[in-house]
Amino acid sequence: MNELLADVFFKAGLIEAWGRGTIKITNECKNAGLPEPEFKEEFGGFSVCFYKDIYTEEILRKMGLNERQIKAVMYVKEKGRITNKEYQIVCKVSRQTAARELLHMTRSNIYLRHGKTGRDTYYTLTGKATGNINASQTTQTPHK
Repeated sequence: MNELLADVFFKAGLIEAWGRGTIKITNECKNAGLPEPEFKEEFGGFSVCFYKDIYTEEILRKMGLNERQIKAVMYVKEKGRITNKEYQIVCKVSRQTAARELLHMTRSNIYLRHGKTGRDTYYTLTGKATGNINASQTTQTPHK
């Protein structure tokens, strides 16, 4: 960022300190229940891309999710998380189908898996869906 511009923003009270703004922006988005913004340095400048709710039925359909998967995402939006057992009940599928679809949506960066295996494992929304339902990477974090 141009130092003169930063100085003007600082004196106007729009920023507190150099580099602190991105943290504040990210926290405010999280507090508002929005996905984290995307910060990019491009074309000799700096841009911030804000996203509204990326988990609407329309967007999920465009991403290639089936009706069961969309129903499960809506469940997680409401409840905050889903387990394999809950997926089975909500979507009326077998344990194997639930496991396969949960893995598929984890690889697509829609869900974040918490826990390794078993009853303590649950899934939350990442806020960073790629829209590629055939992605090959699995995003996992340790159980919290």
